[in-house]
Amino acid sequence: MPRKVIQWATGSVGRAAIECIQNHPDLQLVGCWVHSPDKDGRDVGEILGTAPIGVTATSKMEEILDTPADAVLYAPLLPQPREVEALLRSGKNVVTPVGWFFPEGKNTADLEAACRIGGVSLHGTGIDPGGATEIFPLVLSSMTSSVTFVRAEEFSDIRSYGAPDVVRHIMMFGAPPEQAAAGPMLGLLDGGFRQSVRMILDTLGFDDSPEIRTSHAAAVATAPIDSPIGMIEPGLVAAQRFHWEAVVDGNVVVRIGVNWLMGSENLEPAWSFGPEGQRYEIEVHGDPDANVTIHGWHAVNFADGLLRNPGIVATAAHCVNSIPYVCDAAPGIRTAVELPLVAGRAHPKLLG
Repeated sequence: MPRKVIQWATGSVGRAAIECIQNHPDLQLVGCWVHSPDKDGRDVGEILGTAPIGVTATSKMEEILDTPADAVLYAPLLPQPREVEALLRSGKNVVTPVGWFFPEGKNTADLEAACRIGGVSLHGTGIDPGGATEIFPLVLSSMTSSVTFVRAEEFSDIRSYGAPDVVRHIMMFGAPPEQAAAGPMLGLLDGGFRQSVRMILDTLGFDDSPEIRTSHAAAVATAPIDSPIGMIEPGLVAAQRFHWEAVVDGNVVVRIGVNWLMGSENLEPAWSFGPEGQRYEIEVHGDPDANVTIHGWHAVNFADGLLRNPGIVATAAHCVNSIPYVCDAAPGIRTAVELPLVAGRAHPKLLG
């Protein structure tokens, strides 16, 4: 029987996840939580702009807890641990792209207890953090010996990210450089990407007490740049880089980063995507070295990306494809290195 799944939130990842759930032969959408009261009581298909699918959205937590389901794909803008604990205690596995990739420290004990009470698991995954920054580097490491350095980086045109309020008010694009430097983005990113670094360090057996340092840099517009958040005037932030590095004995052994640009023209410093364009890069130094560049998770142009962003779809697909494996896992917080190989499924028209 198909696993019954509830989608939590219908932002860009949530909407893509619903499509992926519907195309997955082992899953069935049975519920949907929405933040906006305007969406409460509406068919999920109507919310997505498609034909009705027979699933009614609700903004009431108690209705979600009472709905029989095997799993919840939890995809709000910002995670709320108490919500996740309640979902777990109700006997629902939780897969999410917004945290708990390789957790440690506070809140872990409460979540582990909730998993035991519900007899279920919690798993964090996605694309970045997630597959590109943890799983793929570790897979490449299996083909080499004596690893000395691992790097995973994203290079993206942020104009394709269809969340203008987030881009302007949280990412702080279009703000003066000093405001962007003091903004919330580094703090919001730090938890997830630090966990990516920790997963690589721990799995590969690097020294267990490295220094993990963060950095942030910004480029400003040198001429007006038209963007989905409006015109970015000269002197305001139009590109940003965030990096996390683990240092052992004075050597950088892990480097994870994101490079987000509002295009690659009229920037100071004169950052660009280079001849490879938008991409993900993964590099492992060892015997032998491995270098991989991934294309396909970016739209051909930013206008297409606003209609359907491949990176968002990849994030959702990774979460959806993980659900059967998480449901079969032993109760507890389960990381990518504890699950079997997660694979997708054939197109519905090609299923055997």
